[in-house]
Amino acid sequence: MDPILLKTLHLVSVFALCTSLGAVLLGGSDKRGASVLHGISLLLIVALGFAMLKKPPMGQSWWMIKLGMWVFLGVAPLLAKRRVLPGALLLLLCLAAAALAAWLGLSKPF
Repeated sequence: MDPILLKTLHLVSVFALCTSLGAVLLGGSDKRGASVLHGISLLLIVALGFAMLKKPPMGQSWWMIKLGMWVFLGVAPLLAKRRVLPGALLLLLCLAAAALAAWLGLSKPF
């Protein structure tokens, strides 16, 4: 598959994830639809990410850190639902994790 198409779909999925997190964490009116979008976006992000890599680069650790952030972004709605952290703070943490994941994906520092 074309790498540009994979990267575009990967980024669209990231945007959809951020949108769904905003709706879920800040109390949008259609939480069920946002939760469905959240799950689909997570699946697309990981599938397209590994499709772009073709195989995990075992000698490097940046992709494992990104996978850890993916898990954090996946459980963020659960953390908000159980009131572990306030929704606004959790949303800021999610945006910081997304920014760090983007930086790791672009620069691959280690």
